[in-house]
Amino acid sequence: MSRAAWGADESLVQDPPSYLNKLDAVFVHHTAGTNNYTCADSPAIIRAILTYHVRTNGWNDIGYNFFVDKCGTVFEGRAGGVDRPVLGAHTYGFNSYSAGISLLGDYENGGTPTAAAKQAIADLAAWKLGLHGVDPEAKVALTAAGDTGVWKKGQVVTLNTISGHRDGYATLCPGVTLYSALPGIRTAAGASPYAVGN
Repeated sequence: MSRAAWGADESLVQDPPSYLNKLDAVFVHHTAGTNNYTCADSPAIIRAILTYHVRTNGWNDIGYNFFVDKCGTVFEGRAGGVDRPVLGAHTYGFNSYSAGISLLGDYENGGTPTAAAKQAIADLAAWKLGLHGVDPEAKVALTAAGDTGVWKKGQVVTLNTISGHRDGYATLCPGVTLYSALPGIRTAAGASPYAVGN
């Protein structure tokens, strides 16, 4: 679903997008909001996140590159082109290498990601990484661009090409149940028709 389709207030976005040279990884997040939403509510939830990221956090645009909801619908996040390596604001220390995919809901406090959501994350990550020739089941060495509470600035770390937010930054995100689903999501991404080589 495009930004226009979910009703992004483009007047909030003052600056043009920035781009990465290459995408090396995807970080999976949760929004930590309610799980008691209907999929018809998803656009309104994302509009509220856009407003929060710009007006409260002071960012130029929504931080995540993509959202997924419990029905498996994929939403365009930060502007700049879904098929382009847009610089997001989602995983401090690793934004300059990665895209961020955030699942609507809270997966730390009892929420469980649906099968549709997990498959959508897998297919989206496989496609996005595949645009840059990256295997969604591989590992990659990245240099931390800042002190993240997990890694020190300048430290070279080995991460999965599909990682959780907590792998890069000191946070509970994407929540225990979504984080524990990541091995299966990596396997599904490797089998996805969108994966490089498939």
